Amino acid sequence: MKIIKYLSIVMVLIIGVTQCKLPDNVDPKNPTEVPIETLFTNAELALVNQVDHVSVNLNTHRLTVQYWQEMQYFDESRYLYQDRQIPDGYAREFYRDVLMDLKRTKELLADWGGAVVERDNKIAIATILEVYAWQCVVDAFGDMPYSEALQLDENSRPAYDDAASIYTSIMSELGIAQSMLKEGASYGGTDLLFGGDIASWKKFAASLEMRLGMRLADVNNSAAQTAVEDAMSKGVFGNGEGAILNYVGVTPHVNAIYDAYIIGGRQDYTPANTIVDLMNGLDDPRRALWFTQVDDGSGNMIYLGAVAGLDGAQTYTNFSHFTAPFFEPTFPAILMEGAEMHFLMAEAIERGYNVGGTAEAHYNAGITESILYWGGTQADVDAYLANPDVAYSTAPGTWRQKIGTQKYIALYNRGVEAWAEWRRLDFPLLNVPEGMVYNDIPKRYPYPFNEKLQNKASYDAAVAKMGGTDDHRQRVFWDVN
Repeated sequence: MKIIKYLSIVMVLIIGVTQCKLPDNVDPKNPTEVPIETLFTNAELALVNQVDHVSVNLNTHRLTVQYWQEMQYFDESRYLYQDRQIPDGYAREFYRDVLMDLKRTKELLADWGGAVVERDNKIAIATILEVYAWQCVVDAFGDMPYSEALQLDENSRPAYDDAASIYTSIMSELGIAQSMLKEGASYGGTDLLFGGDIASWKKFAASLEMRLGMRLADVNNSAAQTAVEDAMSKGVFGNGEGAILNYVGVTPHVNAIYDAYIIGGRQDYTPANTIVDLMNGLDDPRRALWFTQVDDGSGNMIYLGAVAGLDGAQTYTNFSHFTAPFFEPTFPAILMEGAEMHFLMAEAIERGYNVGGTAEAHYNAGITESILYWGGTQADVDAYLANPDVAYSTAPGTWRQKIGTQKYIALYNRGVEAWAEWRRLDFPLLNVPEGMVYNDIPKRYPYPFNEKLQNKASYDAAVAKMGGTDDHRQRVFWDVN
């Protein structure tokens, strides 16, 4: 009910802007000034929508990590990005619809005459969302325009910043934002994630610091440990907590899958055999919560995923589909939640960081949180953790394989984060697409194709730094294993 109230307030703000009496020389359809709250809400919603998007024009990460497989049209499952200019769409949504609006929000707040605590809280919250967006951009591409970005006509050909340097900068910005947050007013009901609750934003910021720190673990262990231990001291998301948007369920404020399947009338995706086969082998109780069953031809009902990366069309009716909750218009979009934190803590302990508890306990807690969140029972949890292929002491492989495999399952439907963590932890093993080798699975997006024309000098310099080739097989700076 809270989200309905918050969106109702946003609608009132927007209607008020467009319907109030204006001077005769002002075009009400093209306002030159937009209220701070409206800018912020637009940016917050655009961020969630882009991270959760299912359109192959904007976000293909569920396909890349082989949670999903395309049916009739299969090029994007095979990493053909140029025809639809997918990297362009992905970057554009973050730069134009998220980062630009947040930048303008902070500019307006700098001259705002309201209470200091409220102003600082609003600036800090906008900064936290900026940091989240920048991480998504860098994790996808590597080096990207940052220090000279978002300047419009003042600099339409920005230089590319070093990706590791961007991480250093946004982690510093996040620290400043954390220090600015004080109990008091912020965006109130125009904040769709937390309704302006400062305690929740503090946990979100600490959880983001934890994630950023762990990304660095293989390339800068000391910086990673410092960030992780600092995040723990501030308090990260726990069980039942997270940055989760429950859509109001009225178009256009609906879940992305509902928008594609119900409104758009498309049947473009089914679960991929990679995730389904993995869960079949573990007798994972989340299968029934996520996937339907299909007749195997002999009257036996089974979970069957479409072949990931197949060089050809597949028939929608031959495979398992998504269960009914995914098609609800109110189905939530997740930016971050407690299970992710537990898996990060399990890994941190294996690396020797001081976060409290044991790796096994946090690993078990991450699995438990995931199963219960999706509607499973404690009995399901107990049986699953007793499986020798799941139990931390007996599951095959190193801690990377154990944690990486279970985290991959727990991150289901969250393609952006799952792709980053698969690259960093290197587990589980994905299917080799037909006619390819394992290394062909993308490690990054190629740069937006329009950059070759619109920002050629900066693009050429960035490509030269990578050795002269802009290719999806190259790795971003934190992916070294």
